[in-house]
Amino acid sequence: MSKTEYTDQELTEDGLNLAPWERKFRRIITPFDEFLHRQTTGGLLLMAMAVLALVLANGPFAEVYREVLRTYVSIGFGDWSLKMSLHHWINDGLMVFFFFVIGLELKREFLVGELANPRNAALPIAAAIGGMVVPALFYFALNPSGEAAAGWGIPMATDIAFAVGAMALLGTRAPKALVTFLVALAIVDDLGAVMVIAIFYTDSIALLPLFIAVMLFVVLISMNRSGVRNPIPYFAVAVLLWYALLLSGVHATLAGVIGAMTVPAYPKYNPEKFSAHVRTLMDRFDASHQPGKSVMTNIALRSEVQALRNGVIGVEAPLQRLEHFWHMPVAFVVIPIFALANAGIPIELAGIGETLSNPVMMGVSLGLIFGKFIGITGASWLAIRFGVAVLPSGTRFTQIAGASLLAGIGFTMSIFVAQLAFNDQPEMLLMAKTGILFASFLAGVTGFVWLYIAGKPASEAKQLAEETN
Repeated sequence: MSKTEYTDQELTEDGLNLAPWERKFRRIITPFDEFLHRQTTGGLLLMAMAVLALVLANGPFAEVYREVLRTYVSIGFGDWSLKMSLHHWINDGLMVFFFFVIGLELKREFLVGELANPRNAALPIAAAIGGMVVPALFYFALNPSGEAAAGWGIPMATDIAFAVGAMALLGTRAPKALVTFLVALAIVDDLGAVMVIAIFYTDSIALLPLFIAVMLFVVLISMNRSGVRNPIPYFAVAVLLWYALLLSGVHATLAGVIGAMTVPAYPKYNPEKFSAHVRTLMDRFDASHQPGKSVMTNIALRSEVQALRNGVIGVEAPLQRLEHFWHMPVAFVVIPIFALANAGIPIELAGIGETLSNPVMMGVSLGLIFGKFIGITGASWLAIRFGVAVLPSGTRFTQIAGASLLAGIGFTMSIFVAQLAFNDQPEMLLMAKTGILFASFLAGVTGFVWLYIAGKPASEAKQLAEETN
């Protein structure tokens, strides 16, 4: 730093050093930063990318769009190389980070979240099971045999970003307990989808790479049990695990979930130890401070600041820190890129009647719209009726039914399963994606309207219903 740069700093009344342009820059970036942290933003970006993909797939750049996705990209060192299409890299590589965040969320929820308490967990677990089984039955009823039957897992999934984003738009009309219910339901749903992918969408197994993958998993567990809290060793082993799974035939993205499950969920310091540690460091910090000297020129002060930083890292569980760190990159980079690469389906209005009557399209659509609604609402009613679960505080059962409609937004995970189910049947894949987009849009709109009305005070909702009739 030059002397001019150092003396140009502005010291504010609250003790902040601001660079010459920083105050103006903060006025610009603060509203943008607040927008990024809203619950609705991820869903809006995902929707925008889906629309852009449809425009690209049906406009003058349709062939360019397809060619870019078919472009092969390779990485290599010496004689070793790995070559896949860009589309393949996105679905099998980039999406590992999405599954990694899902794994972190699952572990946190089962350890300290809504699913840690059996009484609280009963309703979303029952609802998720109903919301997976009934949609699959809807699909299977229309596609009981042949190659089309492989798509039964497509309508089982719920897109948590879209569903929660739509509910967040309702504001106070959606009680916090209802949002928690939907999030817990979607997380259990994701766990079910991961199990379905691992068990039913693995064509063939190469035993040696699978054995290596198991050994790498043992290494990850050993690091956890040995107290390794630095995420870098976990990342290095997880990359090798991803490659081993890719060679084994098991879907490589499962490396994200497996790796997440081994990330330590306990911090180095407990709160009492951390508090005492920080107080000691702050006493030493105050004793080392010399008026007029900055941290840069005070070696003792710099040492205490570094110790404070290490203490702050030590009191936060690696799982918590990684979940917070990866949430935004996944929500604002990984999932939108996946949507851009996979939501682009050609739409032919001339053949719309044939498309709407296609059994794959109908199975996916009916499974997501009616299957989710009947499965989640029915399973929730049975669980409450027989005393297995209780209705979340501050919610009405009509709101649970509305949430079950929003759960029909299957977008990200449904498209992912569709790619696995119909990787070699482009026509069926097209019909499945069409059904996913159609059902997700319809489920989102109807669920939002339902919850908007159900969220009104009883007298207001009754008046609105009478006016509608």
